[in-house]
Amino acid sequence: MTGRPASAVLPPTLRAWLGLIAALATLTVVALAVLYAGHDEPGTMDAWIQPAVDGVQPPWRNIALATDFLGEPAGAAALVLAAVTCCLLLRRPRAAVFIVVGTGLTVGTTKLLKPLVGRTIHGEHLAYPSGHTAFFTALALMAALLAVGRFGLGRTGSTLFLLAAALVAGAAMGWAQIALGAHYPTDVIGGWCTALAVVPATAWLVDRTADAGRQDRR
Repeated sequence: MTGRPASAVLPPTLRAWLGLIAALATLTVVALAVLYAGHDEPGTMDAWIQPAVDGVQPPWRNIALATDFLGEPAGAAALVLAAVTCCLLLRRPRAAVFIVVGTGLTVGTTKLLKPLVGRTIHGEHLAYPSGHTAFFTALALMAALLAVGRFGLGRTGSTLFLLAAALVAGAAMGWAQIALGAHYPTDVIGGWCTALAVVPATAWLVDRTADAGRQDRR
């Protein structure tokens, strides 16, 4: 038998495509970071998008607050715990590790970048990239990656499914962050791309580490 074992979190057929996507996402994160480093005002794209979304009224504001909660520590922890529990019930411990490490590295990356970039909103809050958007996108992308690995949708179908899951999750959380005035639109794009950059690398790392440990035990 060739290829990775069935428990792999990164299907071999998707490695090249996701590697390319991760590289492009990394370049986008870096480019936006350089462009908005030290800024405390919206950019051209922000000024175009933000007025159409910012300051929503009930019931949309309530929906935005509920979505935002899913990226807060309590809400995020509950989502990760639920995802890990599902993985363990399905007897996929590698997938559970992937969820924990992937979300941790994604959020950690945003926390590292924020003081380095130094972009602020409302005068004091570090804004770039959006950690909420990065977390929610990463979790959706990881769930989708595990789903396509389990059910086998083919390379094209799997790639489209992964991008759709990331886009829907990123758009939902990004809308909430802009609507609540917590981030500029470009912060949201940076958070979305952070997830696209970190998750494939994490999947590769988890598989490589697990496979190396398995071979050492033989």
